[in-house]
Amino acid sequence: MEKAAKRNIYTFGLGTVGRDMVYAMVSMYLMFYLTDVLTVPSATLWALNGIILVGRIFDALNDPIMGVIVDNTNTKYGKFKPWIVLGALTSGIITILLFTDFGLKGTSFVVVFGILFILWDLAYTTNDISYWSMLPALSVDQQERERIGAFAKICANVGLFAVVVGLVPITTMLGERLGSMTQAYHVFTAALVVIMWVGQAITVFGVRENREIFKLEETTTLRGMVKAIAENDQLLWAAVSMGLFTIGYVTTTSFGLYFFKYAYGDEGMYAVFALILGLCQLGALSVFPLFSKRFSREALYSASTAMVVLGYLIFFFAPMNMLVIGPAGILIFLGEAFIQMLMLMFLTDTVEYGQWKLGKRNESVTFSLQPVIYKVAGAVASGIVGVTVILSGINDALTPADVTAGGLVLLKFAMLILPLLCILVGYWVYRRKYIIDSAMYQRILGDLQARGQIKLG
Repeated sequence: MEKAAKRNIYTFGLGTVGRDMVYAMVSMYLMFYLTDVLTVPSATLWALNGIILVGRIFDALNDPIMGVIVDNTNTKYGKFKPWIVLGALTSGIITILLFTDFGLKGTSFVVVFGILFILWDLAYTTNDISYWSMLPALSVDQQERERIGAFAKICANVGLFAVVVGLVPITTMLGERLGSMTQAYHVFTAALVVIMWVGQAITVFGVRENREIFKLEETTTLRGMVKAIAENDQLLWAAVSMGLFTIGYVTTTSFGLYFFKYAYGDEGMYAVFALILGLCQLGALSVFPLFSKRFSREALYSASTAMVVLGYLIFFFAPMNMLVIGPAGILIFLGEAFIQMLMLMFLTDTVEYGQWKLGKRNESVTFSLQPVIYKVAGAVASGIVGVTVILSGINDALTPADVTAGGLVLLKFAMLILPLLCILVGYWVYRRKYIIDSAMYQRILGDLQARGQIKLG
């Protein structure tokens, strides 16, 4: 492997460890922070839940505009890195503020929270679009993309599961030392932000783009943005499939801490369970390039979906026994790790498909749909979690024993059955509508080279 290619694998991937720590903290634990740390009353929580849902969806609709801005950027540092830096700095500061107790109550709390949350969404998107849209600009070779993408996903999951595993024991320790769980969450979040900034510096100073392989194109207009998305049918179908899968995945993971605290009855077991699943998922991502050499993406997706279905069904009907829940979780997360990687590759390949079909390369506009997907999925997942913890009685329970059997059934249904349905529909969309296989992709590259739009070695 060329030295530059290997350098890009590591410097691109390491940049997302801290990013995903911060994202996990906000997307998975902000609701828990509100309900179980700040103990926000249900009346206020309804308002906050609405802000999160509407704010993310509204902001998601603006993400393609950020993609246009990045695509039209032309500096000596490239079009991605300036926005990566700006987004990392601003989103980090706002993340710390989201986990700061200002002592506000009622309407004033809702207003301040709403402003901070919307600003966080905008800032994180600035970083997220520019970061991931750099991936297709690093190589047009599918296997090299898979190596870069696989390592980046490994790093992303390291960040995610570091937070999942470390949250309870570290915040508990900090809470005992600082005398306040609100301060514990504040300090823990600030540490994650520092890690994000270090990782993003590695990417900004380490990644080397090969800008010579792409033909210089005209700037993208807003009309061109709409065309790049609306007329790229494979991008749209990939986005629909990815969105449905992500709703399922994020909903399940967002319920994790609630499940172990209220249903399983041992909050401390959450970290152990998450550590095991995290290691399994990292292992799956590590071997993905080996499997992708031997099996088609369609075969991998089908096998992974079968594992996920089996795991969800076992988990739902399992007694509160780790000997049964553990293997079910492993099946779910092994399958979902492969699906995550496949979704990233499906989305990446639609860049060349769009260039081939529409005559213009739009990496950032294309990848602006990824944060759209994550935000809409996160909004839906957060809405499901928020409504469930209110209707199940969890938010008003003084102890886990106060939650009724019916409330626990509602918790398990929202955590397992709804996500499974979303994942299955996403798989059905892929099988019916996505057509870019290896042979078609090579034909696309050949046509682009013949037109002089890509220079291949």
